[in-house]
Amino acid sequence: MRKILVVTGTRAEYGLLYWTMKRIDQDDKLQLQLIVTGNHLASDYGFTVSQINKDGFRIDDEIDMIINSESKSAILKSMGLEMIQMASSIEKLNPDLLLILGDRYEIFVAATCAMMMNIPIAHINGGESTEGAIDEQIRHAITKMSHIHFPGSEYYKERIIKMGEEPWRVHNVGQSGIENIKNLELLNKEEITSILKINSKKRIFLITYHPVTLDIDNIDSQMDNLLSALKEYDAELIFTYPNADFGNKKIVDKLMGFKDKYTNVHLFYSLGQLRYLSIMKHCNVVIGNSSSGILEAPYFKIPVVNIGDRQKGRIRSSNIIDVSCEKEDIIDGINKALYDEEFKFKILSQVNIWGDGDTSFHIVSKLKELDITKNLLKKRLTY
Repeated sequence: MRKILVVTGTRAEYGLLYWTMKRIDQDDKLQLQLIVTGNHLASDYGFTVSQINKDGFRIDDEIDMIINSESKSAILKSMGLEMIQMASSIEKLNPDLLLILGDRYEIFVAATCAMMMNIPIAHINGGESTEGAIDEQIRHAITKMSHIHFPGSEYYKERIIKMGEEPWRVHNVGQSGIENIKNLELLNKEEITSILKINSKKRIFLITYHPVTLDIDNIDSQMDNLLSALKEYDAELIFTYPNADFGNKKIVDKLMGFKDKYTNVHLFYSLGQLRYLSIMKHCNVVIGNSSSGILEAPYFKIPVVNIGDRQKGRIRSSNIIDVSCEKEDIIDGINKALYDEEFKFKILSQVNIWGDGDTSFHIVSKLKELDITKNLLKKRLTY
């Protein structure tokens, strides 16, 4: 039986991995191994390892590595702690292949360990671009370390090949976020607004703002501008926590202060897949700089006000409104999302660019048929 090791460090990444993990776990030719690390084990981020346990997955190892500090070196020290434990865990589990997703520093450490231990790496969601974040460099570095690639669109497949990867290694499997939507029985508006204790009669804004890691010095002003813009609207404001990048504490402090002042502000560590996608389906606009606005909101044909450069470089559907971090630009973007009838009509007719919603089936099929030999490990540039 082929052993497939999955490493997950955040709620969003786990949500995108869920169905692939489930298919692996159910397949009689594959064995799922699972290492949980990063935000999942931090109470400040909702201790989301509990959701993984609730979903019925057996966790082979937990690597607690986050150092809570505002020092720029804290993440590097966290990575060091993770690498020591990850190397031991991988050595103990002895997987046939490492399967990872995305561009987080926790995943970069896992990829580095596997590469140095001659374990083949399969990488989901390579070829994408986020020019405003250090994730950009991490993602491409993981691509060059990986042996099999599962990008989310044909465009990203071609980008990976242009990076010098051999075409036989690269398989367009579509975006796994679409599969989540396709397979979940989402809550109706009355159910989700009741669960979240929000007023269903008012407009609903879904907001996630992460640190822009290449523009850390301006986080305070960015958040002040965003919150000042949101005060202009009579709406239920649903915030989810930022990820654990450097600068996140400044964002959380701003959100906590904002929540204390206004009864229409609701702040959640983690909504989980079902609640998050359900409220996205029924909200009026998605606001912030999260990839979910780029990847998942288009399925619901919901307008997205994408702020700043964090998602710069990703291909976009027609529902995306790109704005700067200035207050007036954010207000203009929200007004376009709410009131521009021509824009709304354009969204309704947009074409899905993210695949058929069967990502996990495509990935599992490739994992089973993959010939794990020295030829797989020996990479060569094709440009």
